[in-house]
Amino acid sequence: MNDLNKLLQELGISKVRLAKYLGVSRQMVYNYLDLDDINKWPKEKKILLLKLLDINDDDTSAEESIASIKVSTNYLLEVEDRLNDGVKEQTDNDYLDLKGLKKEEHALISDMTYLIKEKLLDSNNHEENFYSLKYMYNLLQAMDSVDVIRYTLAYLSKNYGFTNPNEFKFDEEQQFMFEGIVYSAFNLFEHGAPSKTRVIRSRNDFVQEIESRNEEKLSRTQQLTTEKIQALRELGYDKITNENAPEVFEKMAEIQSRKV
Repeated sequence: MNDLNKLLQELGISKVRLAKYLGVSRQMVYNYLDLDDINKWPKEKKILLLKLLDINDDDTSAEESIASIKVSTNYLLEVEDRLNDGVKEQTDNDYLDLKGLKKEEHALISDMTYLIKEKLLDSNNHEENFYSLKYMYNLLQAMDSVDVIRYTLAYLSKNYGFTNPNEFKFDEEQQFMFEGIVYSAFNLFEHGAPSKTRVIRSRNDFVQEIESRNEEKLSRTQQLTTEKIQALRELGYDKITNENAPEVFEKMAEIQSRKV
């Protein structure tokens, strides 16, 4: 099985993609690869793997065949094509419309969707996984207007070895400063002994700032609602439609200017 692991690594086949190709969970792939003999794999999964590697299904010495494979450019491309075709068969029922996306973008969404589904099917950590993914969704919603979200994701990717620490895909100066500050904070949290009194005070300030922003947002929403109702009343309309929207918005702007 060492030869198989080395071959998969040489081919650049991740556990996630292999799991999707085989139609099993990522953990199950790890379990398969921990076995000492490929013949201990479930028969249908073994056949799928041998098909991917272009080894005869009837080959009784599969491990010897795997060990003898020399990875050439053509072989790598052929395996990649078979892998993509196999993954496509597994995900044909996917409801997402991915038209117009590049190949690597399509693969990214596919890999993310697979991992999300796998985590939601984890009955042991279902609630924690659900809320973790929900918070990730919230981050994606806010990412366009909050640059530090991008910097945070990049920092975590670097910290856990997925990305070169000297890679900067955003504002390099800002990202550089942010990573230094966050490293200090994380290091203090994990290994330091911060003053509990200061942490409590900072935490209370954090909550108060959020509550203040929410109150301001609510107040602004109520103000806009009031101005909309007034504009509709002055114009003699019951509601906003596609036809009267420009006129209503213009009237709302006029009402706002009266208060200046």
